[in-house]
Amino acid sequence: MENDKLHNLRHTLAHLLAAAVGKIYKFDKIKLTLGPSVENGFYYDIDFGDEKISDSDLKKIEDTMRKELPKWTEWEQKELNKEDALNLFKNEYKIELINEIADRGEKITTYTCGGFTDLCRGGHLENPALNIDPLSFKLDRVAGAYWRGDEKNKMLTRIYGLAFETKEELDTYLLQREEALKRDHKKIGKEMGLFTISELVGKGLPMYLPKGNIIRTQLENFIRKEKENLGYSFVTIPHIAKKELYIRSGHMGKYDAMMPTMTDENGEEFVMKAMNCPHHFEIYNAEPHSYRDLPLRIAENTTVYRNEKSGELSGLLRVKNLTQDDTHHFIRTDQIESEIEMIFELMQKVYKIFNFKDYKIEISIRDPKNKKKYFGSDEVWEKAENILIQSAKKMNLQYSVEEGEAAFYGPKIDIKVKDSIGRQWQLTTIQLDFNQPENFDMNYTGEDGKKHRVVVLHVAIFGSFERFMGVMIEHYAGVFPLWLSPVQVKIIPVRTNHNEYAKEVYNLLKENNIRVELDDEESNLGGKVRDAKNNKIPYWIVIGDKEIEANKVTIESRDAGPLGQMTKEELLSKLTEEIKEKK
Repeated sequence: MENDKLHNLRHTLAHLLAAAVGKIYKFDKIKLTLGPSVENGFYYDIDFGDEKISDSDLKKIEDTMRKELPKWTEWEQKELNKEDALNLFKNEYKIELINEIADRGEKITTYTCGGFTDLCRGGHLENPALNIDPLSFKLDRVAGAYWRGDEKNKMLTRIYGLAFETKEELDTYLLQREEALKRDHKKIGKEMGLFTISELVGKGLPMYLPKGNIIRTQLENFIRKEKENLGYSFVTIPHIAKKELYIRSGHMGKYDAMMPTMTDENGEEFVMKAMNCPHHFEIYNAEPHSYRDLPLRIAENTTVYRNEKSGELSGLLRVKNLTQDDTHHFIRTDQIESEIEMIFELMQKVYKIFNFKDYKIEISIRDPKNKKKYFGSDEVWEKAENILIQSAKKMNLQYSVEEGEAAFYGPKIDIKVKDSIGRQWQLTTIQLDFNQPENFDMNYTGEDGKKHRVVVLHVAIFGSFERFMGVMIEHYAGVFPLWLSPVQVKIIPVRTNHNEYAKEVYNLLKENNIRVELDDEESNLGGKVRDAKNNKIPYWIVIGDKEIEANKVTIESRDAGPLGQMTKEELLSKLTEEIKEKK
């Protein structure tokens, strides 16, 4: 959440929404459940019984919210015992919440404002009538939602609202969202023939079409070369492992998205890997290591499989099979800071190439109130968390600390980038791990001749190729730079008698690894050019009588417009240099 004030504003509006719905549809005919603040707004889940509402009903609810808002001037908080709370709230949803709160030994509190009372922990905007601009929020849409997110429970009606501190911020967000719809990677992916998802293959299992696979291969080759230049060694691991490997790592039982186990004819259980680190730990342990061998950086672009819930799957952004640019740094304690600095330098180089200009850093630590979720002692966790925080400070990086977001075996740094329309996406992750080296007994021989525990950094720069591609498609709106474009150049002969020279240019580019198409169909020139523009091809070359007479080509740029004539050699040099520079 951006700040406490915005959180409290949105939470307050969730209550106001519930009050407005109750006024219109009658409190004795509906059952209110709960309504939190969320990113960009708020929602409330309601059991409307036999009543059906749709987006067309939102205006009257929104109008009622604005009508009621002037009455919301002061909050009254009350602390109730369990019996009084159960007498006040009669529906089964509130009863379930009250019982859970009481079982945890927590206070049961209600808040009243404008004559409306709700079960709530608090976190509201004081004097809403004075502090909420009635034009800074709007109801957004109606959706279905299972009670507590469990598909075994009843389906409720969820009403979503948007809310910001000012009308201008709301308008900016609405414009951004409209632009985001145009950039939807699923829509662009289909139009450009990049990937497909088959119901028969399964949701969350995208398949790359030839053009999409070109982009993905370019990404894989790019990050591999960058890492090899930094001394990473690439390895290859299988896609399954014995269940015992993940019992040792702690993932079985702690990681909800592990795939179901498979049993072979001997009764031995295997699982598809949901992460690569346990395999990489065993690679490290395959040979003895000295302090002179460290840092040892091993890398792999490899697919993992996660049993994500079907309702959370979304194109390339949330999938069941994701290919990570995964790396593990096996290092000494005194190498932690320098390795993190090296990772940041690589990350910044990558972000610059993809024109991600702004990013923020979140340091995820464990939940101090729920330490049982995590491996390791307080001493180890405090040491690891402090190292990450001090590393960020030393590099003069602005950061926030997020409690409860750490992996169960160690704290991490998450990097969130802003795309070209201002949305944030989480990409790079750096996890510091003192605990798994204990689990896997990973050592090195020190300068003193004794055994010492190695430290592990888990790192992914892109995160996953699927998610990165989805983000990148939307960031560029499908207008890829030359080095990534599936088709880099399209050659368009004006008439059939120009085909021979066009073929000569085509062969020259093809032989020099330029991805080129020759459109020698007998069709209208304007239609061929429109096709090149619609497919967002970076360059197209028109060849007619003048070009043949001059032994040149006329080139036009998707981004810069007509570039005039140049020789074939000049064309090849221009394209080769631009691809090399990744402009």
